Amino acid sequence: MVANFISYLQYEKRFSRHTIVSYSTDLQQLTFFFKQTFDTDDLLKADYQMLRSWLYSLNDEQLKPRSLARKIACLKSFYKFLLKHGHISTNPTLRLKTPKVEKRLPVFLSIADMNSLLDKPKIEQEEPEGFPAIRNKLVMEMLYGTGIRLAELIGIKERDYNKFDRLLKVLGKGNKERILPVNTSLAALIDEYLKLKRFSFSSQNEYLIVTDKGDQLYPVFVQRLVKATLTKNEIHVDKKSPHVLRHTFATHLLNRGADLNAIKDLLGHSSLAATQVYTHNSIEKLKQAFEKAHPKA
Repeated sequence: MVANFISYLQYEKRFSRHTIVSYSTDLQQLTFFFKQTFDTDDLLKADYQMLRSWLYSLNDEQLKPRSLARKIACLKSFYKFLLKHGHISTNPTLRLKTPKVEKRLPVFLSIADMNSLLDKPKIEQEEPEGFPAIRNKLVMEMLYGTGIRLAELIGIKERDYNKFDRLLKVLGKGNKERILPVNTSLAALIDEYLKLKRFSFSSQNEYLIVTDKGDQLYPVFVQRLVKATLTKNEIHVDKKSPHVLRHTFATHLLNRGADLNAIKDLLGHSSLAATQVYTHNSIEKLKQAFEKAHPKA
């Protein structure tokens, strides 16, 4: 049942690789707890009290509320799946309460930092204009220029890019497609990159952005690239991940007057509530301006 559930998340719900690994680990931990505590490894026999016992044990281990909330989300999703497919008659997670999790403000870069990062990025390459350098620049430009997620970037194929209309088709969470506009400078960079890609490799990979060997990109490759680029360019932020560039994309649009619903569609959020977190950054910016300039602040 666990294997079927994980396959369902991966191929039907198209959850991120990180979420799939986390949920798989959570269910392994639950199985181990059941075996140790109730002398059974059959998760179909779980009831509310058994699940609550596991959560209490995690709380005793001083698990952070955010991690505990994710484990509860895993349980709810798993037993909802079992109920839907007729493997259980009642859902034991209905009375489980998710702990309140403090919302963290998205980390983002300033416009000045992004301009310096994209105009003259410091990325050590033997050939500044060779394939690796152009590819690395394209990764950074696409993450900031479109606001796409890491998994979405890796999954883009050459046929997903419409050169003539400058549109990019992206497959997001929940297997949902969306169309994103591509700005002029990014379109020019994609054209330059594709010419170099075809020149560099005898056999062409269908994926748009590839490694030095012509293979599909993988998450760790992009994560290392972004972290190294931000570090070498002396960009001081708490996090140095691809998602920071997505946050930066959304925050800059909002600060320049973009409609919140438009940003929601560009990011591929299913609800406006997920997008509204970026308004907090704008409010903080207003507070800083007020405290700096108002005589009574």
